[in-house]
Amino acid sequence: MRLPRAFSSCLAVALCGLAWAASGPANAQAYPNKPITLVVAYPPGGSTDLTGRALGVELSHRLGVPVIIDNVGGAGGAIGAQKVANAAPDGYTLLAGASNEVAINRLVNSNVKYEPKDFTPIGLIASQPLVLVAAPGAGVKNTGEFLALLKKNPGKYSYGSSGVGTSLHLAGEMLKQQGGVFMTHVPYRGVAPLTNDLLGGNIDFGVFVLSSALPYIRSGKMVALGTTEARRSAITPDLPALSESPSLKGLDIGVWFALLGPAKLPEPVLARLKTALNETLQSPDFRKKMEATSSVVPTSNVDIDKFLVTETAKYKTIVKFANIKE
Repeated sequence: MRLPRAFSSCLAVALCGLAWAASGPANAQAYPNKPITLVVAYPPGGSTDLTGRALGVELSHRLGVPVIIDNVGGAGGAIGAQKVANAAPDGYTLLAGASNEVAINRLVNSNVKYEPKDFTPIGLIASQPLVLVAAPGAGVKNTGEFLALLKKNPGKYSYGSSGVGTSLHLAGEMLKQQGGVFMTHVPYRGVAPLTNDLLGGNIDFGVFVLSSALPYIRSGKMVALGTTEARRSAITPDLPALSESPSLKGLDIGVWFALLGPAKLPEPVLARLKTALNETLQSPDFRKKMEATSSVVPTSNVDIDKFLVTETAKYKTIVKFANIKE
Protein backbone atom coordinates (compact mmCIF):
# COMPACT_ATOMS: atom_id res chain seq x y z
CA MET A 1 0.00 0.00 0.00
CA ARG A 2 1.35 3.43 -0.94
CA LEU A 3 1.30 5.96 1.92
CA PRO A 4 0.28 9.58 1.32
CA ARG A 5 3.27 11.90 0.88
CA ALA A 6 2.38 14.05 3.90
CA PHE A 7 2.06 10.99 6.12
CA SER A 8 5.39 9.65 4.86
CA SER A 9 7.09 12.95 5.72
CA CYS A 10 5.64 12.98 9.23
CA LEU A 11 6.69 9.38 9.75
CA ALA A 12 10.23 10.14 8.61
CA VAL A 13 10.48 13.10 11.01
CA ALA A 14 9.16 10.98 13.88
CA LEU A 15 11.61 8.17 13.16
CA CYS A 16 14.51 10.63 12.98
CA GLY A 17 13.46 12.06 16.33
CA LEU A 18 13.35 8.62 17.91
CA ALA A 19 16.74 7.79 16.44
CA TRP A 20 18.24 11.01 17.85
CA ALA A 21 16.73 10.39 21.28
CA ALA A 22 18.07 6.86 21.30
CA SER A 23 21.55 7.89 20.20
CA GLY A 24 21.89 10.75 22.74
CA PRO A 25 22.61 8.56 25.80
CA ALA A 26 24.78 6.27 23.69
CA ASN A 27 26.90 9.20 22.58
CA ALA A 28 27.23 10.41 26.16
CA GLN A 29 28.27 6.94 27.28
CA ALA A 30 30.86 6.86 24.49
CA TYR A 31 32.82 9.79 25.96
CA PRO A 32 35.73 9.78 25.68
CA ASN A 33 36.54 7.98 22.45
CA LYS A 34 39.62 9.93 21.33
CA PRO A 35 42.65 11.63 22.95
CA ILE A 36 42.07 14.52 25.36
CA THR A 37 44.25 17.64 25.29
CA LEU A 38 45.14 18.96 28.74
CA VAL A 39 46.38 22.53 28.42
CA VAL A 40 49.01 23.76 30.87
CA ALA A 41 49.33 27.53 30.52
CA TYR A 42 53.06 27.62 31.33
CA PRO A 43 56.30 26.18 29.92
CA PRO A 44 57.41 22.71 31.06
CA GLY A 45 59.03 22.22 34.45
CA GLY A 46 57.05 24.48 36.78
CA SER A 47 54.64 23.47 39.51
CA THR A 48 51.57 23.78 37.28
CA ASP A 49 53.22 21.66 34.60
CA LEU A 50 54.24 18.97 37.09
CA THR A 51 50.71 18.91 38.47
CA GLY A 52 49.18 18.72 35.01
CA ARG A 53 51.44 15.89 33.89
CA ALA A 54 50.76 13.82 37.01
CA LEU A 55 47.04 14.42 36.57
CA GLY A 56 47.20 13.54 32.88
CA VAL A 57 48.66 10.10 33.62
CA GLU A 58 45.91 9.35 36.13
CA LEU A 59 43.09 10.60 33.92
CA SER A 60 44.38 8.55 31.01
CA HIS A 61 44.23 5.38 33.15
CA ARG A 62 40.71 6.12 34.29
CA LEU A 63 39.22 7.39 31.04
CA GLY A 64 40.91 4.86 28.79
CA VAL A 65 42.28 7.35 26.25
CA PRO A 66 45.59 9.22 25.90
CA VAL A 67 45.78 12.58 27.67
CA ILE A 68 48.16 14.87 25.81
CA ILE A 69 49.83 17.77 27.65
CA ASP A 70 49.84 20.99 25.64
CA ASN A 71 52.11 23.66 27.15
CA VAL A 72 50.77 27.03 26.00
CA GLY A 73 52.82 29.62 27.89
CA GLY A 74 52.62 33.39 27.86
CA ALA A 75 50.89 36.36 29.51
CA GLY A 76 50.99 34.82 32.98
CA GLY A 77 48.93 31.85 31.85
CA ALA A 78 46.25 33.90 30.08
CA ILE A 79 47.02 32.60 26.58
CA GLY A 80 46.56 28.97 27.56
CA ALA A 81 43.42 29.73 29.55
CA GLN A 82 41.96 31.65 26.62
CA LYS A 83 42.61 28.68 24.34
CA VAL A 84 40.47 26.47 26.57
CA ALA A 85 37.75 29.13 26.90
CA ASN A 86 37.54 29.23 23.09
CA ALA A 87 37.52 25.43 22.67
CA ALA A 88 34.48 23.35 21.76
CA PRO A 89 32.56 22.23 24.88
CA ASP A 90 32.98 18.54 24.17
CA GLY A 91 35.39 17.50 26.94
CA TYR A 92 38.38 17.01 24.65
CA THR A 93 40.17 20.26 25.59
CA LEU A 94 40.68 20.88 29.31
CA LEU A 95 42.77 23.21 31.48
CA ALA A 96 45.03 22.23 34.34
CA GLY A 97 44.96 25.75 35.70
CA ALA A 98 46.50 27.61 38.61
CA SER A 99 45.10 30.47 40.67
CA ASN A 100 46.90 33.09 38.56
CA GLU A 101 45.26 32.47 35.19
CA VAL A 102 41.98 31.16 36.56
CA ALA A 103 41.14 33.92 39.05
CA ILE A 104 43.77 36.68 39.35
CA ASN A 105 44.83 37.75 35.86
CA ARG A 106 41.55 39.33 34.84
CA LEU A 107 41.51 41.39 38.06
CA VAL A 108 44.84 43.07 37.33
CA ASN A 109 45.04 43.09 33.53
CA SER A 110 42.32 44.64 31.37
CA ASN A 111 43.70 42.82 28.32
CA VAL A 112 42.47 39.48 29.71
CA LYS A 113 39.10 38.97 28.09
CA TYR A 114 37.88 35.65 29.52
CA GLU A 115 35.66 35.51 32.60
CA PRO A 116 34.61 32.78 35.05
CA LYS A 117 31.47 32.14 32.98
CA ASP A 118 33.72 31.04 30.10
CA PHE A 119 34.74 27.88 31.97
CA THR A 120 33.12 24.81 33.49
CA PRO A 121 34.82 24.07 36.83
CA ILE A 122 35.42 20.33 37.26
CA GLY A 123 37.33 20.16 40.54
CA LEU A 124 40.22 21.22 42.75
CA ILE A 125 43.38 19.19 42.17
CA ALA A 126 45.82 20.33 44.86
CA SER A 127 47.18 23.37 46.68
CA GLN A 128 50.52 24.60 47.88
CA PRO A 129 51.39 27.36 50.34
CA LEU A 130 53.70 30.21 49.66
CA VAL A 131 56.46 31.07 52.08
CA LEU A 132 57.94 34.35 53.25
CA VAL A 133 61.72 34.12 53.47
CA ALA A 134 64.54 36.36 54.55
CA ALA A 135 68.14 36.53 53.49
CA PRO A 136 70.44 35.47 56.34
CA GLY A 137 71.86 38.99 56.38
CA ALA A 138 68.46 40.54 57.10
CA GLY A 139 68.93 39.70 60.77
CA VAL A 140 65.48 38.26 61.49
CA LYS A 141 64.61 34.66 62.29
CA ASN A 142 60.86 34.61 62.86
CA THR A 143 57.62 36.45 62.14
CA GLY A 144 57.74 38.55 65.31
CA GLU A 145 61.22 39.88 64.57
CA PHE A 146 60.23 40.55 60.96
CA LEU A 147 57.16 42.62 61.91
CA ALA A 148 59.08 44.51 64.60
CA LEU A 149 61.82 45.39 62.10
CA LEU A 150 59.35 46.72 59.55
CA LYS A 151 57.40 48.75 62.07
CA LYS A 152 60.60 50.30 63.36
CA ASN A 153 61.79 51.12 59.83
CA PRO A 154 58.73 51.92 57.69
CA GLY A 155 59.57 52.03 54.00
CA LYS A 156 63.17 50.92 54.40
CA TYR A 157 62.77 47.31 53.28
CA SER A 158 61.61 45.61 50.11
CA TYR A 159 60.26 42.21 49.21
CA GLY A 160 60.50 40.42 45.91
CA SER A 161 58.02 38.29 44.00
CA SER A 162 57.99 36.57 40.64
CA GLY A 163 55.98 39.37 39.04
CA VAL A 164 53.16 41.90 39.26
CA GLY A 165 49.76 40.34 39.86
CA THR A 166 51.05 36.89 40.76
CA SER A 167 49.90 34.95 43.81
CA LEU A 168 53.27 35.76 45.37
CA HIS A 169 52.71 39.49 44.89
CA LEU A 170 49.20 39.30 46.34
CA ALA A 171 50.51 37.37 49.35
CA GLY A 172 53.01 40.13 50.08
CA GLU A 173 50.32 42.80 49.83
CA MET A 174 47.95 40.79 52.00
CA LEU A 175 50.70 40.54 54.61
CA LYS A 176 51.15 44.33 54.52
CA GLN A 177 47.40 44.86 54.85
CA GLN A 178 46.96 42.42 57.72
CA GLY A 179 50.12 43.39 59.61
CA GLY A 180 49.85 47.14 59.15
CA VAL A 181 53.41 47.32 57.81
CA PHE A 182 54.97 48.72 54.67
CA MET A 183 57.45 47.17 52.26
CA THR A 184 58.21 48.12 48.68
CA HIS A 185 57.33 45.44 46.18
CA VAL A 186 60.08 44.52 43.71
CA PRO A 187 58.72 42.43 40.82
CA TYR A 188 61.10 40.02 39.10
CA ARG A 189 60.72 38.25 35.79
CA GLY A 190 60.35 34.85 37.37
CA VAL A 191 61.65 32.97 40.39
CA ALA A 192 65.25 32.47 39.18
CA PRO A 193 66.33 36.14 39.26
CA LEU A 194 64.51 36.66 42.56
CA THR A 195 66.40 33.71 44.03
CA ASN A 196 69.73 35.03 42.77
CA ASP A 197 69.17 38.48 44.25
CA LEU A 198 68.03 37.16 47.61
CA LEU A 199 70.94 34.73 47.87
CA GLY A 200 73.28 37.53 46.85
CA GLY A 201 71.94 39.86 49.54
CA ASN A 202 70.57 42.38 47.04
CA ILE A 203 67.10 42.11 48.58
CA ASP A 204 66.19 41.17 52.13
CA PHE A 205 62.83 39.43 51.78
CA GLY A 206 60.96 37.40 49.22
CA VAL A 207 57.73 35.47 48.72
CA PHE A 208 58.19 32.09 47.06
CA VAL A 209 56.13 29.05 46.22
CA LEU A 210 57.11 26.56 48.93
CA SER A 211 58.60 24.05 46.50
CA SER A 212 60.94 26.69 45.03
CA ALA A 213 62.29 27.87 48.37
CA LEU A 214 62.42 24.60 50.32
CA PRO A 215 65.86 23.41 49.14
CA TYR A 216 67.39 26.78 50.15
CA ILE A 217 65.55 26.79 53.47
CA ARG A 218 66.84 23.33 54.31
CA SER A 219 70.39 24.27 53.33
CA GLY A 220 70.28 27.41 55.49
CA LYS A 221 70.66 29.81 52.56
CA MET A 222 67.21 31.29 53.21
CA VAL A 223 65.44 31.87 56.53
CA ALA A 224 61.80 30.75 56.49
CA LEU A 225 59.64 33.23 58.40
CA GLY A 226 56.35 31.45 57.79
CA THR A 227 54.01 29.85 55.29
CA THR A 228 50.99 31.74 54.00
CA GLU A 229 48.01 29.42 54.43
CA ALA A 230 45.76 29.47 57.49
CA ARG A 231 47.41 26.38 58.96
CA ARG A 232 50.84 24.79 58.74
CA SER A 233 51.44 22.73 55.66
CA ALA A 234 51.44 18.96 56.06
CA ILE A 235 54.56 19.01 53.88
CA THR A 236 56.47 21.22 56.33
CA PRO A 237 54.84 20.88 59.77
CA ASP A 238 58.00 22.29 61.34
CA LEU A 239 57.53 25.66 59.61
CA PRO A 240 55.10 28.00 61.36
CA ALA A 241 52.24 29.62 59.48
CA LEU A 242 52.37 33.42 59.38
CA SER A 243 48.77 33.38 60.66
CA GLU A 244 50.05 32.09 64.02
CA SER A 245 51.13 35.68 64.69
CA PRO A 246 48.18 37.54 66.31
CA SER A 247 48.42 40.46 63.86
CA LEU A 248 48.37 38.10 60.86
CA LYS A 249 45.68 35.66 62.01
CA GLY A 250 43.56 36.34 58.94
CA LEU A 251 46.34 35.63 56.45
CA ASP A 252 45.39 32.74 54.19
CA ILE A 253 46.62 32.58 50.62
CA GLY A 254 48.43 30.05 48.50
CA VAL A 255 48.65 28.58 45.04
CA TRP A 256 46.02 26.08 43.95
CA PHE A 257 45.45 23.99 40.87
CA ALA A 258 42.07 23.17 39.35
CA LEU A 259 40.71 21.22 36.41
CA LEU A 260 38.38 23.19 34.14
CA GLY A 261 36.77 22.84 30.75
CA PRO A 262 35.11 25.30 28.39
CA ALA A 263 31.71 26.66 29.36
CA LYS A 264 28.63 24.50 28.82
CA LEU A 265 30.22 21.07 29.07
CA PRO A 266 27.41 18.50 28.68
CA GLU A 267 26.31 17.05 32.00
CA PRO A 268 27.25 13.43 31.13
CA VAL A 269 30.76 14.57 30.13
CA LEU A 270 31.13 16.70 33.26
CA ALA A 271 29.97 13.80 35.46
CA ARG A 272 32.49 11.46 33.80
CA LEU A 273 35.33 13.90 34.34
CA LYS A 274 34.36 14.58 37.96
CA THR A 275 34.32 10.86 38.69
CA ALA A 276 37.74 10.37 37.09
CA LEU A 277 39.18 13.33 39.02
CA ASN A 278 37.72 12.19 42.35
CA GLU A 279 39.17 8.71 41.82
CA THR A 280 42.53 10.32 41.03
CA LEU A 281 42.48 12.34 44.24
CA GLN A 282 42.02 9.14 46.23
CA SER A 283 45.04 7.49 44.58
CA PRO A 284 47.96 7.04 47.03
CA ASP A 285 50.37 7.19 44.10
CA PHE A 286 48.99 10.54 42.94
CA ARG A 287 49.11 11.92 46.47
CA LYS A 288 52.78 10.91 46.76
CA LYS A 289 53.57 12.62 43.47
CA MET A 290 51.92 15.81 44.70
CA GLU A 291 53.71 15.67 48.04
CA ALA A 292 57.00 15.40 46.15
CA THR A 293 56.22 18.82 44.64
CA SER A 294 55.19 20.25 48.06
CA SER A 295 51.51 20.23 47.09
CA VAL A 296 48.68 18.76 49.14
CA VAL A 297 45.65 16.99 47.67
CA PRO A 298 42.30 17.85 49.32
CA THR A 299 41.18 15.16 51.76
CA SER A 300 37.49 15.64 50.96
CA ASN A 301 35.39 16.79 48.04
CA VAL A 302 35.59 20.55 47.59
CA ASP A 303 32.65 22.50 46.17
CA ILE A 304 34.69 23.93 43.32
CA ASP A 305 32.12 26.55 42.30
CA LYS A 306 31.90 27.96 45.82
CA PHE A 307 35.68 27.72 46.23
CA LEU A 308 36.34 29.80 43.10
CA VAL A 309 33.85 32.48 44.16
CA THR A 310 35.46 32.77 47.62
CA GLU A 311 39.02 32.86 46.28
CA THR A 312 38.20 35.44 43.62
CA ALA A 313 36.56 37.71 46.20
CA LYS A 314 39.68 37.46 48.36
CA TYR A 315 41.96 38.38 45.46
CA LYS A 316 39.71 41.27 44.47
CA THR A 317 40.03 42.76 47.96
CA ILE A 318 43.83 42.57 47.86
CA VAL A 319 44.06 43.98 44.34
CA LYS A 320 41.87 46.93 45.36
CA PHE A 321 43.86 47.55 48.57
CA ALA A 322 47.21 47.59 46.76
CA ASN A 323 45.89 49.14 43.53
CA ILE A 324 47.58 46.41 41.52
CA LYS A 325 47.54 46.91 37.75
CA GLU A 326 49.57 45.25 35.05
